[in-house]
Amino acid sequence: MSDTSGRRRRGGGRAGNATRRGSLGVIEQMPWRVPVNQDKPVEPLTEDGVQAIHEGAMRILEEIGIEFYNDEARGILQEAGCTVRGDNVRMGRDFVMEMVAKAPSSWTLTPRNPDRKITVGDNHMLFGNVSSPPNYWDMRLGRKVPGTREMCANLFKLSQYFNCIHFVGGYPVEPQDIHASVRHLDVMYDKLTLTDKVAHTYSLGAERVEDTMEMVRISGGWSEEEFQASPKLYTNINSTSPLKHDEPMMDGWMRMARRNQGLVVTPFTLAGAMAPVTMSGAVAQSLAEGLCAVALAQYIRPGAACAIGTFTSNVDMKSGAPAFGTPEYMRATQMTGQMARFYGLPMRASGVCAANVPDGQAMWETSNSLWSAVQSGAHMIYHAAGWLEGGLIASPEKFIMDCEVLQMIQRYMEPELWATGPDEIALEAIRDVGNEGHFFGIQHTQDRYATAFYQPFVSDWRNYEAWEEAGSVWTPERAHHIFERIIESFEAPPLDEAIREELEAFVARRKEEGGAPTDF
Repeated sequence: MSDTSGRRRRGGGRAGNATRRGSLGVIEQMPWRVPVNQDKPVEPLTEDGVQAIHEGAMRILEEIGIEFYNDEARGILQEAGCTVRGDNVRMGRDFVMEMVAKAPSSWTLTPRNPDRKITVGDNHMLFGNVSSPPNYWDMRLGRKVPGTREMCANLFKLSQYFNCIHFVGGYPVEPQDIHASVRHLDVMYDKLTLTDKVAHTYSLGAERVEDTMEMVRISGGWSEEEFQASPKLYTNINSTSPLKHDEPMMDGWMRMARRNQGLVVTPFTLAGAMAPVTMSGAVAQSLAEGLCAVALAQYIRPGAACAIGTFTSNVDMKSGAPAFGTPEYMRATQMTGQMARFYGLPMRASGVCAANVPDGQAMWETSNSLWSAVQSGAHMIYHAAGWLEGGLIASPEKFIMDCEVLQMIQRYMEPELWATGPDEIALEAIRDVGNEGHFFGIQHTQDRYATAFYQPFVSDWRNYEAWEEAGSVWTPERAHHIFERIIESFEAPPLDEAIREELEAFVARRKEEGGAPTDF
């Protein structure tokens, strides 16, 4: 997990580090590893501020309540002693805090390839691919188009290829050429055969959740007992802000809890639209919507693997459109991180933007989002590569450009950058150069030049004349060429043929049975 041998290695589809040979060349990238956040988190709230937001969240749960549109969830919470009137559930702070205290502060996720096991918590930073846009950016046409299975599969290939992607989110783009009743079957099959990293499932009712859990169990060759022994996949649910949890997501949430799989709850609270316009009010509401789901999971299965997420930002008050990567978004993320530590829960954040194309706006907003996740001490960073237009577009070019930023963050976290031993202080090297000459040619530099600094794979650090002479290729164009090379040379990771056949048979059987309902 913490392999730092050789800072630069060649990427590949099989295990993420395989060599790409032939006329296409190679894409140099950093080795598979999970960065550990060495920095102290940014904590904008005073101790009184933490208590004020906690008090606000508790009073929301006690005095206003949350609408649970799932009959079973309401029945369980009523059994637990909560006050239920119609769909509204109010719960006392003592119950909430007792349940939240049962949740582990860190937990592991083990995919079919155990070498890709990851830990959620313990200062680890896990980056995931874009998930759920309905549209895809077509560089050739210069516009967005509806997603297809092939586009979705290609984004899975990028997710497998790049070592800085640690887990594979839902549908990197919604494949609208597959009927919604069986979409989850085809996409999960592609995910499990094209990648060997930790997988996500959507909590969209009983059939989808049970189908995808069974497919993941098959992929690892696990018995039911082994599958439930520790989390093998995860889900993420969003509350329907303000103050609602819907029926199908709650159904999936409870099923995943019973089988001891990973649970992430992320309220989508846009300040000024679905939450108060003030950041503290929006964060307090978001926490209330998240903590009640954690409490439910812990009542069902004490010790269930839970994390709390944030998707709190502001909106453009002229249009109502969400804004991301703004100062408000960054502060809300930092505040939520501080509160997650107060509750002892791992935290999920996101790398997001509102830009419509893979341009400068896209990169500065995403970079702001990613660095706010680092600053907040977030453990899972969703949508870290490939997201555009507030989640309505997935772009392979943006995916590759974002991976450059993720590699920079990984490099930033490597301890050698602040090591202070005699070799790093380098007095003898300074003495050799003195006040004349330079450090380019001395042995100290020659011994370290290959690993001394970050080397980009899509950025171009040449001066203007050299850039112009090389063809004046803009960064998105360069990223597109890299994308084409990766897809053309991609090799799927190994999978036992018997397991592949079992997955195929399961998908075929469930399709014959009709798949999942679409009439929520």
